[in-house]
Amino acid sequence: MNRVYSYIPRLIESLINFVLSVIEGFLGLRILLKLFGASTTAPFVTWMYETTQPLLYPFQGMFPSPKLPEGFIIEFSALFALIAYAFMGYIATEALETLIYYGSRRRKKDGE
Repeated sequence: MNRVYSYIPRLIESLINFVLSVIEGFLGLRILLKLFGASTTAPFVTWMYETTQPLLYPFQGMFPSPKLPEGFIIEFSALFALIAYAFMGYIATEALETLIYYGSRRRKKDGE
């Protein structure tokens, strides 16, 4: 039974990494679409912007988004969000690793 519980932290870590990979992939795609001036009349582009909007909400208005010639936009808020989510994922996985380490030390000390 204890063997099953030893896999749960690794499963949680994998889940955190998967969710963060999806978030970062979506934000990266949004940055590229904005940078290359993708048309919002395309359904995929509209869907991508609508899907990533809640992820950018905490970072809106932090930085200006300069418009380059021909409609290209550098969305610095999205770039910052990408970095912030990567950092939060790193902190979450490191905290989990610390809990796993100290949990295994405690089990060894208790004689399990």
